[in-house]
Amino acid sequence: MATTFDPHAQYRLEDERVLLRPLNVTDDEHLLPFALHEQETWQYSHQAAFGADGLSEYISSALAGRVTGKEYPFIVYDKKTGKYAGSTRFYDIQPQNSSLQLGYTWYGKDFRGTGLNKHCKFLLLQFAFEELGMERVEFRADARNERSIAAMKSIGCTVEGIMRSNVPTRDGGRCDSIILSILKSEWENGVKQRLKDRL
Repeated sequence: MATTFDPHAQYRLEDERVLLRPLNVTDDEHLLPFALHEQETWQYSHQAAFGADGLSEYISSALAGRVTGKEYPFIVYDKKTGKYAGSTRFYDIQPQNSSLQLGYTWYGKDFRGTGLNKHCKFLLLQFAFEELGMERVEFRADARNERSIAAMKSIGCTVEGIMRSNVPTRDGGRCDSIILSILKSEWENGVKQRLKDRL
């Protein structure tokens, strides 16, 4: 069954801790300090935002994906600190298959391990399953990225397997990707409540 997703809509997701709003071209001013001073943030990312030019390209690419309807990027605002914390997005959006991927998630170092990510993921998953009608939300990560994998498991993701040597790395090599997912039935039958209890 096809789902209702409008890439032109201004989706805003928020709770008492975090606001996720659509990323726009002027958000480089909010994210530039990370691009200039915390480049380790993208150690395992296939699309990095190094420096002002890198950040501009990163945002442009994300917005181009939104125009095609394949992606929907958000900027993350931490209400607790009153600061912008990073970015995340839906991508590989397939309304005809009722599925999408959730990723390109990164936060500045001061926001990691603070509980912010769980609030973001709860809002994104709730929106995907309950508003967009998705049946499956997929996650991927560099198989070496232990911190990211642990975070995905902690919100209720199930590991599906490893795609071997499936993407090139910036240093000219190749890496494996781990695939995880949450299904709508799992969300409804425990994952949502367990994640909510941890907020």
